Amino acid sequence: MTVGGDGFAAVAGGPAPHIPVLGRPALDFLAVHDGGVYIDATFGAGGYTRAMLAAAHCKVLAIDRDPTAIAAGADLVAEAHGRLTLVEDRFSNLEKVARAAGHDAVDGVVLDLGVSSMQLDSAARGFSFRHQGPLDMRMSSGGVSAADVVNSASERDLADIIYVLGEERRSRAIARAIVKARSEAPIATTGALADIVAAQLRGRPGDIHPATRSFQALRIYVNDELGELAAALLAAERILQAGGRLVAVSFHSLEDRIVKTFLGERAATGGGSRHAPERKRPAPSFRLLTRRPVTAGAEEVARNPRARSAKLRAAERTAQPAQGSDLSALLPRLPALADVLRGR
Repeated sequence: MTVGGDGFAAVAGGPAPHIPVLGRPALDFLAVHDGGVYIDATFGAGGYTRAMLAAAHCKVLAIDRDPTAIAAGADLVAEAHGRLTLVEDRFSNLEKVARAAGHDAVDGVVLDLGVSSMQLDSAARGFSFRHQGPLDMRMSSGGVSAADVVNSASERDLADIIYVLGEERRSRAIARAIVKARSEAPIATTGALADIVAAQLRGRPGDIHPATRSFQALRIYVNDELGELAAALLAAERILQAGGRLVAVSFHSLEDRIVKTFLGERAATGGGSRHAPERKRPAPSFRLLTRRPVTAGAEEVARNPRARSAKLRAAERTAQPAQGSDLSALLPRLPALADVLRGR
C-alpha cells in the first residue's frame, strides 16, 4: 500500500519544524477524535503531536528520552493550553508514564522509531558521519556512548554488532580495522570512525555512504533500540483501551520484523497449520488494520529521502486481555553491554 503527498502541514501553533514521515496515514489510522487521549511515544520535533492536537480537541501525552527534544517542545506545551503533557523518559515506560499522568487507558499510541532528523543534524550528538563531532550517539543525557563501545569491545563483539544490527557483510574486516586503529589512538570522532570503515569497503556511484550500516548498528546497540521497541509494544497493549489504535513507523528491517511479528501473533485466531497439531491461542488482543505495510509515495520520498525505507503498520485493540508474553525471542542475540565494555 503506497500513500502519496498530501500537504500534511496544517498543525497547532503554526507550521511544524518538520513534516513526519508517513504523517497523513499515521493520523488517519489513529482516528483522532475529540475527547481522546493519545501517546506520542517518540516526540522528537513534535510533528505527530502537533498534527494530533490540530485534528481534534484531544489530549496528547508525549515522551522523549532526549532532553534536547523536551526543551525544544516547551513552546508547544504552552501553545496547547493544557492539552499537551511532555515527559522525559524512555518510550518503553509509556504505560507507567501514562498512569502517572492520570490515564488508566488511552485511545492511541504512535511510535516513530529510529533517530530523528533533529538528532542527525546536530554535530555535537555524534549520530552522523556527515558532520564532524564526538562519537557519542546517545539519545539520552547519560549512559554508554558509541566511543565507549568502539574503544572497548572485542573484535568478535564489534563484528557481531555491526553484522546483526547493521546487516553489514564486511563486518569482520571493519571490526579488525577498528581494533588496529584504536591500538594506536582512541577513536573519538565521527569522522575518524567513518574513515576507518570506508577504507574497508568499495563503494559505487549512487551507493549509500560506506559507513552508513556501521553507524546505524552502533546507534541501535548503544540505545538498546530493539529492546526498547519490544517493551513499548507490550506496554501499548496494556494501556490501550478497546478500540484504541497502535501505529508504528519503522525504518529498519529488524524493527519492522518485530512490529510485524508482534501484531501478527496478537491478531492471530487459528490453531496452526493442517500439518501440525492444533494449539490453543489466546483470544486476539489486536485487529490488524494493515495487512501489508504502508510505504511512502514518490512525492514524499522526493521531498524526504529518509521516507524511502519507512514502513507503517497499524492495529486496533480488541476488548480481550493483554497477552503480556515475553518478546525476548524476537530480539537478536548480541553480547551484553557490560561484557562488551570489559572487552571480554
